[in-house]
Amino acid sequence: MAVSLNDIKNKIASTKNTSQITNAMQMVSAAKLGKSEEAAKNFQIYAQKVRKLLTDLLHGHENENVKHHPMLISRPVKKSGYIVITSDRGLVGGYNATILKALLELKAEYHPDGKDFEVICIGGVGADFFRARGVQPVYELRGLADQPSFDEVRKIINKAIEMYENELFDELYVCYNHHVNSLTSQMRVEQMLPIIDLDPNEADEDYILNLELESSREAILDQLLPQFAESMIYGAIIDAKTAENAAGMTAMQTATDNAKKVISDLTIQYNRARQAAITQEITEIVGGASALE
Repeated sequence: MAVSLNDIKNKIASTKNTSQITNAMQMVSAAKLGKSEEAAKNFQIYAQKVRKLLTDLLHGHENENVKHHPMLISRPVKKSGYIVITSDRGLVGGYNATILKALLELKAEYHPDGKDFEVICIGGVGADFFRARGVQPVYELRGLADQPSFDEVRKIINKAIEMYENELFDELYVCYNHHVNSLTSQMRVEQMLPIIDLDPNEADEDYILNLELESSREAILDQLLPQFAESMIYGAIIDAKTAENAAGMTAMQTATDNAKKVISDLTIQYNRARQAAITQEITEIVGGASALE
C-alpha cells in the first residue's frame, strides 16, 4: 500500500509540474496574441489605403492597356499555386490539422493527379506534411517570428510573385486560418493572383476628379499592383500568425485545465488509498490486541 501511495504522490507532483509549464505557455501565447492582433489591426489600415488608391486609379480609365495589366487579367490555367501557412511546431491544438486536411480535400477534388498543383510552404509542419506525401514544395520558409516584419517574408512573397510572372503557375492562392477571436478561426483559401477583386465602382468620384499624377497612370500601376499583391499575402501571414497564437493559448489553457482535473482526481484517489491504509492498520492493531487477550 505504501508503494501505491508513493506512486500516486509522484503522479500528482509530475502533473503539477506539467500544469505549471502549460500555464506559463498559455500566458506567453496570450501576450503574443495581443501583439499579433494589434499588428493585424494596424496593417489593415495600410491595406485599405492601398486598395482605395488602386480602385481610384482604375476607375473609368480610357486606356485599356491599364485594365489588361498582367496582374489583372486571367489566363488559361495549366497549374495552380498554393501558399500554405502553418506553424513550425505543434502544441497549437487543431490549427495545423484543419488547414492541411482541407487542402488535401481541395487537391483531391481539383487536382487529383497532382500535375497541376504546386505548393509553397510557410511553416515547417506544412512542408514536412507534404513531403511525407510525395509533394515537394517549390519553396518554403521556416522559423518565422510570431510578429513577422515584411522584410522577413519579402523573399518568399517576391518569389511567389516571380513564379506567377514566369508562368510556373497561372493562379496563386493563399491557404491559412483566419483569426476570428481567441476561440475561433476560419480556414480560408483566397485568390491572390490574378487580382480579381478590385471593383472600380468602389472609387471615390470626387477624389478621382481632383487626382493629379506626376508619372503616368500606367507607370504608377506597374509599381502599385505588385505592392498590392505583396500586401495581401503579407496580410494573410499576419492573420495566420494571430490565429496560431490564439490556438496555442487555447490549447495550453485546455491542457492546464485537464492537468488540474487529473490532480483533483489523483488527490481523491490518494486520500482514499491513505484512508484505506489507515483503516487496515487499525484493523490489524485491534486484531492483534484481541489475540493477546
